[in-house]
Amino acid sequence: MGANIGKSKDGELEAKKKMATTLNSGFTMPIIGLGVWRMESQQLEAKKKMAITLNSGFKMPIIGLGVWRMESQQVKDLIHNSIKIGYRHFDCAADYKNEAEVGVALKEAFTSGLVKREDLFITTKLWNSDHGHVIEACKDSLKKLQLDYLDLYLVHFPVATRHTGVGTTDSALGEDGVLDIDTTISLETTWRAMEDLVSMGLVRSIGISNYDIFLTRDCLAYSKIKPAVNQIETHPYFQRDSLIKFCQKHGVCVTAHTPLGGAAANTEWFGTVSCLDDQVLKGLAEKYKKSTAQIALRWGIQRNTVVIPKSSKLERLKENFQVFDFELSKEDMELIRSMDKKYRTNQPARFWGIDLFA
Repeated sequence: MGANIGKSKDGELEAKKKMATTLNSGFTMPIIGLGVWRMESQQLEAKKKMAITLNSGFKMPIIGLGVWRMESQQVKDLIHNSIKIGYRHFDCAADYKNEAEVGVALKEAFTSGLVKREDLFITTKLWNSDHGHVIEACKDSLKKLQLDYLDLYLVHFPVATRHTGVGTTDSALGEDGVLDIDTTISLETTWRAMEDLVSMGLVRSIGISNYDIFLTRDCLAYSKIKPAVNQIETHPYFQRDSLIKFCQKHGVCVTAHTPLGGAAANTEWFGTVSCLDDQVLKGLAEKYKKSTAQIALRWGIQRNTVVIPKSSKLERLKENFQVFDFELSKEDMELIRSMDKKYRTNQPARFWGIDLFA
């Protein structure tokens, strides 16, 4: 046994000698190494692809987590798990009625050292009934979120409705069951107050949501501070190429809410169908060894839109974030383009008695 051990050690020494060469200085140098040429630049390039620079100069992560319909008791765990996965962008709204719970989760994340405030991008939105009370509404959201500033504040819908109290986010209906629209407040008046938030240091960037081409054009015309973002519904069944092209041409970043076509949430609320069940996406999912959701999100990212999928399941949160390790070919991007049905899945007319998009 002793002889065998000796031979084994001799073999190991011989193998080690072959793994290095002796320099004329007397030192040994490993025969194989790792080249780092362009490694840093490649890592920087990868990071660049994970964020979009807004016209305000701030960077916005290209994927975020939407907290719409996120149950109050789930919020803390979902926010913390998302941060651990890598999410740095959270999309909130006064109307989601969970800003306070999000605020508790964020504060715990900051105080525990899980993440720094400056590393997160937090969006929330002005509700329709607060168009005449923009500053108060923003401060109310900041208080609930336990933040000193917002990265992005959006006008949730291009309509002012009867005021029902700051932060109450009721959809005030008239006796006829139709949304009670306030015709004394113009969108330009609302935007002037949004601009004031920037000068007050409460908000870094301001933007719009659910605006069409004409409303976006008007906002660009009357604004002193241009809208940094237009958040709209867009997915393979509702592609809205013209609106996206217009926004991007004029320096307005497009965020895709409902990037998966609403899936179960919109089926439950609005009776709509999801693009994730389409055979085209299923075929591409098989081809790329990804899920249909990952294909839809990757398609959105390659259109240079920010995507904010929602999920309450840990595995889905992980899956939705794993979209940076592959790229759809031009042919497959065109194939998805052929899926467009001009099919809106988020339909608030069900609650408002009027179709604002008509």
